[in-house]
Amino acid sequence: MTEFALDLNDDQKQVRDWLHGFARDVIRPAAAEWDEREETPWPVIQEAAKVGIYSLDFYAQQFFDPTGLGIPMAMEELFWGDAGIALSIVGTGLAAVGVLANGTEEQIGTWIPQMYGDVDDVKVAAFCSSEPDAGSDVGAMRTRAVYDEAKDEWVLNGTKTWATNGGIANVHVVVAVVDPELGTKGHASFIVPPNTPGLSQGQKFKKHGIRASHTAEVVLEDVRVPGSCLLGGKEKLDERLARARERARAGGGERVKNAAMSTFEASRPAVGAMAVGTARAAYDYALEYAKERTQFGRPIIDNQGVAFQLADMRTQIDAARLLVWRASWMAVSGKPFTAAEGSMSKLFASEVAKKVTAQAVQILGGNGFTREYPVERMHRDAAIYTIFEGTSEIQRLVIARTLAGMPIR
Repeated sequence: MTEFALDLNDDQKQVRDWLHGFARDVIRPAAAEWDEREETPWPVIQEAAKVGIYSLDFYAQQFFDPTGLGIPMAMEELFWGDAGIALSIVGTGLAAVGVLANGTEEQIGTWIPQMYGDVDDVKVAAFCSSEPDAGSDVGAMRTRAVYDEAKDEWVLNGTKTWATNGGIANVHVVVAVVDPELGTKGHASFIVPPNTPGLSQGQKFKKHGIRASHTAEVVLEDVRVPGSCLLGGKEKLDERLARARERARAGGGERVKNAAMSTFEASRPAVGAMAVGTARAAYDYALEYAKERTQFGRPIIDNQGVAFQLADMRTQIDAARLLVWRASWMAVSGKPFTAAEGSMSKLFASEVAKKVTAQAVQILGGNGFTREYPVERMHRDAAIYTIFEGTSEIQRLVIARTLAGMPIR
């Protein structure tokens, strides 16, 4: 087990500086344009593919960093550049992780390359889980998958929402209910290959922030996929469902559910790192502005009202990063989150991002309220962190119930 350390090693520093350069030189100059267009920034994604950032290999290297800091470091730097464009670059990773976590070696080798495409023809993928009536409450999911044994096909029907890259993706990974009586344990994940009949894009959302990231509904109407598109395979699914039914009869349903919750807990620090990146970007801009902007004959940073805000902003950002790094290290080291440390990191970093970006707008005054300055966009982008991947209210619930020794549901 790698010991927890606050210093990045030389290799990590080299990757960090490389990512920072890409965020500074490629992402930032394009941020305002794609925010206004509210479209997927394909040219930027292609540039990321050319240099190796938009690839499974890059994220795999960061994921398997033994210190646990590879992913949060990468997320912070990319989202320091711009949250909307960064989410367009990393969004495919959600679907890829879904296949890596649940798929067979053959499925991984077949589908993940198709999610990314190649440098000359980049593709994206979508992970489809949330529904209009099933966001935080995944037990309310209604999308159904029914097995047609005669044709060895699964038939999917339902509507997914809030899907990053939904409808424009080359490959969709869809979570559906195969056994309604088992609640969340009756869910399974399916690959929907490119150009499958019955899958269509529903409403494309016009969002408050992260507008360069495509978010839409995905409608599934009698979508037929081969049996080989069930992640993990039919035999593994049947065994898992049989175990879940047995545990339910024995009254062990809550224990199984808690094990599933611990998986979500381990993924939350990455979102916290995204929030840290956005907060740091707003702080950096506000700091430089406060040094250069003069009022009453002196830089505004000479005023305690501004200087103390900046001091608090920097302190909160550093504290958020430490929580994210601790949780990331715990996850890779196999240490249990006995106090819901994953949720703590996501909760605190998300709230810090909203607060810091709001303070940056205030420091810039009227300028901060206009789209001529980037802190306005950063403030809009930061609002998403307390909502997606589990709202702040859900994080507090998870933390509180963990501390109380109560089942998380």
